[in-house]
Amino acid sequence: MTDNLTSKPRGILSARRFALLATAVAGLGATAVFFAPDVSVRSNFPPAAQAQNLSQQAQTAQRPVGFADIVERVKPAVISVRVRVDAPRLSMQSAPFQQGSPMDRFFRRFGEGDEFGMSPDGRAQPDGRAQPEQRGQRAVPVPPGGRNTTGQGSGFFISADGYAVTNNHVVDRANNVQVIADDGKVYDARVIGTDPRTDLALVKVDGRTDFPFVTLAEAPPRVGDWVLAVGNPFGLGGTVTAGIVSANGRDIGAGPYDDFIQIDAPVNRGNSGGPTFDVNGNVIGVNTAIFSPSGGNVGIAFAIPASTVRSVVAQLRDRGSVTRGWIGVQIQPVTAEIADSLNLKSTQGALVSEPQAGSPAVTAGIRAGDIITHVNGTPVRDARELARTIGAMPPNTSVRLTVLRNGAEQQMTLTLGELPNQREARATPEPRKENQGTEVPRLGLTLAPADGGGEGVAVTNVEQGSIAAEHGFRQGDVILSIANKPVKSPAEVRDMFADAQKGGARNVLVRVKSGDSIRFVAVRLSRA
Repeated sequence: MTDNLTSKPRGILSARRFALLATAVAGLGATAVFFAPDVSVRSNFPPAAQAQNLSQQAQTAQRPVGFADIVERVKPAVISVRVRVDAPRLSMQSAPFQQGSPMDRFFRRFGEGDEFGMSPDGRAQPDGRAQPEQRGQRAVPVPPGGRNTTGQGSGFFISADGYAVTNNHVVDRANNVQVIADDGKVYDARVIGTDPRTDLALVKVDGRTDFPFVTLAEAPPRVGDWVLAVGNPFGLGGTVTAGIVSANGRDIGAGPYDDFIQIDAPVNRGNSGGPTFDVNGNVIGVNTAIFSPSGGNVGIAFAIPASTVRSVVAQLRDRGSVTRGWIGVQIQPVTAEIADSLNLKSTQGALVSEPQAGSPAVTAGIRAGDIITHVNGTPVRDARELARTIGAMPPNTSVRLTVLRNGAEQQMTLTLGELPNQREARATPEPRKENQGTEVPRLGLTLAPADGGGEGVAVTNVEQGSIAAEHGFRQGDVILSIANKPVKSPAEVRDMFADAQKGGARNVLVRVKSGDSIRFVAVRLSRA
């Protein structure tokens, strides 16, 4: 039998391949040494020195490349953060996702206080998941007669005078914060400022100017780069795990500014707020979340990029809070279905579902249905990128937006406002109980005129398993427009869907109001 590439006996070729592989493996350490009956090893060293040299080479070849030098340099700057809160259980507001949502079920914050899968008395739940009141930063059970609860996370010094970074959800609502240094010394700390939107916090230890500290990386990591996560999982003390960067710019549904580094490494609960280092000892990110379907570590973690940390920490240090630019629009991605309904060739940009009253967007003339494609001439890939770009600019900044409206580009200039710290919360209207009205055939929708002659058409019933149900329509929703044309009656809705279907359209763009939220939905037309 012969090898097609060499036309030589397969047995000989296999032996040579094995030798080549052995050389590659041995070469990882230092020097490869081979012995064969007809080959003699020659050296200018005397026999005793030659034997010692070969022994050292063999030891070097067997020793893997490690991270000990890096760890020795950076570990003294990593701290454990211990907090105390006067409450029987920490607030649900520290949970990153809406309770019961898919993200809430599959993503878990991690800190010593985040004992997911544990009951209030410390016993594991059968399904490995937390009970609803334990999601977010879970508190350690309260001792009998006590009112204080405690939680624990990680952090790191960024300056010799005691400024340190951690997660907002580690120190959220804490009335007492302590820092435990790598040498075991305990210091009282004060919270300088927090930013819930990026889950970052800045704390300060006073009284010393010689703390060991680390620096933030200037350049983003590349996919495939080695990284080290250092923290305090399970209160064990400083612990180091290694892995690689597997993705940049991850959106995990935590907020509008999601831009996480995905790290494939065994990062555990208790590492919240701890640093992830590159092989040069620079901080590339702050550990903040893990992917955990079962409540335990599966080797996938997420870190806030150093670029975000640098910007947020600078503002927290200067004034204790973060201000962001604001144009005042509800935006959503341009999906392939939405692009098809608008006859667009690309899904680039952010679709404006609703400009907010009194906002800079309204002043500039931005309308619902506009697609923002550029900011100051720089392309906007999607809604998340627009939110991050505008949020990174200070208020009162003048920006030029490129807007696509009815297939034509327009240039608009506006002055950014300041993103409100809190938005006014308004109750979601009660769903309509009556199920009578005009049925839209093949979509599974039943409609009726809006209450009091208001704008749009109300959804009074959604057929289970229908196209409408698949697109997220619910009883109580209000259809405001179809194909960017306002609708006032159920008959108009029915006729416009029928006309679109006759015209060969595959998707129809529908603007829907659900409670206080307004969004566009590209409704797929029935083929029947």
